[in-house]
Amino acid sequence: MSKKNFDPEFKREIAQVYLEGRRTATSLAEELGLHVNTIYKWSEQFKADPENAFPGSGNLKPEDAELKKAQRRIKELEEEVEILKKATAYFAKNSK
Repeated sequence: MSKKNFDPEFKREIAQVYLEGRRTATSLAEELGLHVNTIYKWSEQFKADPENAFPGSGNLKPEDAELKKAQRRIKELEEEVEILKKATAYFAKNSK
């Protein structure tokens, strides 16, 4: 099977059809040419977070994006602290 890309709305729709019991995962997978585990995975992602279930390739869920931004800021601040420590040591040494 080749890798196919499906838009988030399509994945939501398939997950809802399966979760509501309107179709089996096997019948959906056969019709769409997917592995049955793909249907299960989409369903689990949808159940876990219906609003942000499928953010898309390269996109993050809002809370993940916020975390990444915070981690980047922490790294910047740690680098600034290191620079200030070195500057303090330099000026302390040269002020004698």
